[in-house]
Amino acid sequence: MAFERLRRPAGGLDNISRAFSHRNYRIYTSGNGVSLIGTWLQRVAVGWLTWTLTHSGTWLGLVSLADFLPVLFLSPLAGVLADRHNRLATIRVTQLIGCAQATVLAILVAAGWITVEVLFSLVLALGVANAIAQPSRLALIPTLVSREALASAVAINSIVFNLARFIGPAVAGILIARFSVAAAFAANAVSYLAFQVAILRMRDLPELPPVGRQNALRASLDAYLYAGRHAGIGPMLLLFIVTTIGTRGFVELFPGFADGVFHRGPEGLAMLTSTVGIGAIFGGLWMLMRPALTGLTALVMVATLSMSLAVLAFTASDRFYLALPCVFIAGAAMTITGTGAQTLIQAAVDSRMRGRVMALYGMIFRAGPAVGAVLMGTLSEHFGLRLPLAVGAAVSCAMWIAARLKQRQIAGSLEDTARAPA
Repeated sequence: MAFERLRRPAGGLDNISRAFSHRNYRIYTSGNGVSLIGTWLQRVAVGWLTWTLTHSGTWLGLVSLADFLPVLFLSPLAGVLADRHNRLATIRVTQLIGCAQATVLAILVAAGWITVEVLFSLVLALGVANAIAQPSRLALIPTLVSREALASAVAINSIVFNLARFIGPAVAGILIARFSVAAAFAANAVSYLAFQVAILRMRDLPELPPVGRQNALRASLDAYLYAGRHAGIGPMLLLFIVTTIGTRGFVELFPGFADGVFHRGPEGLAMLTSTVGIGAIFGGLWMLMRPALTGLTALVMVATLSMSLAVLAFTASDRFYLALPCVFIAGAAMTITGTGAQTLIQAAVDSRMRGRVMALYGMIFRAGPAVGAVLMGTLSEHFGLRLPLAVGAAVSCAMWIAARLKQRQIAGSLEDTARAPA
């Protein structure tokens, strides 16, 4: 796929106006933003409810795993679905499932009928819906904007996601502290309506290109082999896997840190999660201001090391206000690595493999933190919350060293391919 126009040294506000000049993208982003606020609101509520029901790091990890585990099994089929069927229809159905799940949670909590096992089951149901929807959502973005606006659109999506990460937990902290956890779930159920309205307003989307009827599992396997053998995509995904498991899962352990380490309760949980969001917004704005793909691989590498070191520093102190700057840096670096990796892969991937390769990327992005959280949560029962997380950050630093030795080769494959003629 050609991305020749990305070579122009445009940046800053030009990048923003380039993406928002597309009507469908403006509508999608507005509806998605409201829905994401509800998603983050519920994520905090689920974490806090799990902790108050069990006071167990293991259950924190297991409930997080229920949300993300389905992506491991469903991504191959969901990626093929994104390449073969109407993506907006897939998103619409899964959003309705999410709305129903949040409504049931609100009723059960308000009535006092909730148990951690029921919570696990409902979170698992939502995880299935999200796993099916994610490849369609990732593959939809290139159809909403022009080629030269794709990098800006990815960065804006990250900013919207992390604005929601900031606003949602703040609202959750207020609702949980002043009303109840049930109120947080009810608010999330209402937020789904905005995205449904936005989807109904979108029009004139391009038709999906015709694809062969190859067996779905075989089609996904071919895409995964292609990604693994690619000189740039393969190493980038490997680095992403290790650092995602080793460091990104620490967000899922915030309820335990807020209560058991910092003794700050739900307000402390909201501050930790919101601080990650503020840092992530900063990282997203940094990415949006960048003029081109050149040097993006090096930036991803620097941010990867910064994220690992920030998480390592986070584990070294029990002082809340010393931990917050570490969380901010980690949040910024997470966004830079995630947005940068996605942009490089989207730019370099064979367009015939896009949906399936992005399903693989999405699987790592969603499941990695959950796998890390359940590993560290289980180990925390024996070693406390800090030590397992510190080990994960140290392993991520070691993986960064291995990738740094191949940085020039990785950059050449990803950045040069992105600028090559189709």
